[in-house]
Amino acid sequence: MISKVSALLLGLAGSAVATTYNIADTYIGSQFLSRFTCKRLLTRLTVASTTSQATALANNLTYASGNTFIMRADYTTTLTSSGPGRNSVRIQSNNTYTYALMVLDLSHMPEGCGTWPAFWTTGATNWPTCGEIDIIEGVNNEMVTNFTCLMDISGGTSASTDCNANDNGNQGCGVHSSFSNSFGPPFNANGGGVYAMERTTTSISVWFWPTNSGLAPSAVLSGASSLDTSTFGEPDALFVNTDCDIPSHFTAHNIIFDLTFCGDWAGNAYPSTCPSDCNDYVDNNPFAFENA
Repeated sequence: MISKVSALLLGLAGSAVATTYNIADTYIGSQFLSRFTCKRLLTRLTVASTTSQATALANNLTYASGNTFIMRADYTTTLTSSGPGRNSVRIQSNNTYTYALMVLDLSHMPEGCGTWPAFWTTGATNWPTCGEIDIIEGVNNEMVTNFTCLMDISGGTSASTDCNANDNGNQGCGVHSSFSNSFGPPFNANGGGVYAMERTTTSISVWFWPTNSGLAPSAVLSGASSLDTSTFGEPDALFVNTDCDIPSHFTAHNIIFDLTFCGDWAGNAYPSTCPSDCNDYVDNNPFAFENA
């Protein structure tokens, strides 16, 4: 099993306050190769490097087959602690988006101790002043969704209400999904699911629907050319601009998919249920990442 992104649909509304969106860009299979910029990431983030798409393809770290796009980590090489780390992939959309609805149909995501996969958006320069939206993000098979601002969580659940990346060691204000199969091995065992993120001038919302749950709107599942978010039901995460002026904190964003290992979060939160320590485990157990 490997990471399989089967489709990503992005619709731009005619108005920032509209709830009906028409498809502006569709990414399926090889379109992720032609319309995203490919970068390679390494385990130890301080020495991360970039590479061409051709190198990633040659090393079987990414490829497309039919309507499926695959990103993966190297799972055959035993590494040394003095080396750069385990090869994996980061891709970034060539197009940018501001007020938009993004829908991701995903059948498998990276899993394993030491992994840090994410599907997120951010601006091209001056992070974090351009804003960041983490739609899927988790480490060591545990998930959290983040948002960089200050949010009102009346009736919600969050470890922090301060989403400022400069506060609390960039803790953000993560929201745990109400679905136990929204990330990691449970997500993969279920055959995947669909994520959606809507950004307007007044709110940012994230929905998740597990595969075969009967919960996803039929228009989403069919890839309809027009989607109305008022039919989506209650979002898993809802961030409103009560204490955050979204237009002044968020610029046009690129879409990013990546897989890193260890680092500030996965390394520092490496659980006792995982073997050894993070870097040592990732370096010396390549076959543990066949599903990453």
